[in-house]
Amino acid sequence: MSEKNIPATDSFRDHLATVDEKGKRKWVYAHKTKGKIFNIRTWVSWGFFALFFTLPFIQYKGRPLFLFNIPEAKFIIFGYVFWPQDFFIFGLAMVTGIIFIVLFTAAFGRLFCGWVCPQTIFMEMLFRKIEFAIEGDAPAQKILNKGPWNTDKILKKTSKHLIFFFVSFIIANFFLSYIIGIKELWSIITGPASEHVGGLFAILGFSAVFYGVYISFREQVCTVVCPYGRLQGVLLDRNSMIVAYDYKRGEPRGKFTKNNEAALSLGDCIDCYQCVKVCPTGIDIRNGVQMECIACTSCIDACNKMMDATGRPQGLIRYASENGIAEGKKLRFTGRMKFYSLLLIILSGVLMFMLFSRKDVDGTILRASGMLYQERGTDSISNLYNIKIINKTVKDLSLSLKLEDLPGRIIEAEGHNILVKKEGQGTGSFFIVLPRDILAQRKTKLQVSIYAQGDKIITLPTNFMGPASR
Repeated sequence: MSEKNIPATDSFRDHLATVDEKGKRKWVYAHKTKGKIFNIRTWVSWGFFALFFTLPFIQYKGRPLFLFNIPEAKFIIFGYVFWPQDFFIFGLAMVTGIIFIVLFTAAFGRLFCGWVCPQTIFMEMLFRKIEFAIEGDAPAQKILNKGPWNTDKILKKTSKHLIFFFVSFIIANFFLSYIIGIKELWSIITGPASEHVGGLFAILGFSAVFYGVYISFREQVCTVVCPYGRLQGVLLDRNSMIVAYDYKRGEPRGKFTKNNEAALSLGDCIDCYQCVKVCPTGIDIRNGVQMECIACTSCIDACNKMMDATGRPQGLIRYASENGIAEGKKLRFTGRMKFYSLLLIILSGVLMFMLFSRKDVDGTILRASGMLYQERGTDSISNLYNIKIINKTVKDLSLSLKLEDLPGRIIEAEGHNILVKKEGQGTGSFFIVLPRDILAQRKTKLQVSIYAQGDKIITLPTNFMGPASR
């Protein structure tokens, strides 16, 4: 919205909508939302809940589908385990994620925040609906909060807090299952408390955090804590898709009247404040793009309802771009959006390729430090090596070594195969013995293949040191 369309007395950009002039919190009493878009968001939220509460139970190749075990630096994505040795993939994922956020926001605004952000879904589609069911809509909540502590208020407040904490406790358990796994979580729940003190404190701690967020902190997460909201002003431009008020069509505002002559001088906005009443962050979308807006579309549904009631066309508040509003054009999938979307698909494809092409067994072979080559008789030279193997599979492996492309042999220092436990690491030492006459220079590159049950699973490079042939 251009500055000339914003009232001169409007200081909404100087402070948060939920903080008064004295710096105190203004509680947001968001009204119930009804409408076509809200119904679609409800179905999306049900899909989110289904995924959130079922993914911990899904196993793939004997592992959880997703696990983010930060304390043990163990991560499982689509059933593939990743260790600190796979940091380059995480580095690529972080870079891809940052670029994805920039491109996605530049093209589609805060679509993620309004539709699939867990904070928004849990608050608007679960906890607020519970609050509506217990205390009623926003006006009833105001009356209840200002009223005396009688039996009705005590019962409603007590039941609300108990249900909020119970739901937070359930969410905390599932959230923890993404960190330690559903099996470990079940052992904490069913095992003796004395054996799982740390796990129990973790569950209670997460429960307290979720309870505090949804009973009190609420929209402050989006406006104060979340960095994405702060970055919005940098990432958005005048062509980005936003939830926007069509000020050209709506201004000047005026109360609805059936007097057609009086209505001719007014815009379509009847100044009913329904868009403000349903906003979960307490802003007036008619002021233009604001950091607090999470693009939840509640204002669109509320405005469309009033437009229908007054016989005006829908879309006074809609998905649009600033330039689209200024030029009176409908939102369309522009070449810029297509280009950004193509980049997003390519970046996601590269990352997925890196994830799924990663080897299940990896390792390194290094010459033993501080040791020169050894002469074996008059015709052979040997080097001592240390090998480290990472087994990312769910079964124990017995590994044997074989020299590729060069005549020679490998002698295991321990005299047997290298044993590596499932999802573990193994080490070993071995000699590589080569004929003296094939060594044309002091350093010779070698390829050592690793076999498991007769199948070659990986080939590792190393160097062989010896005297150069004359």
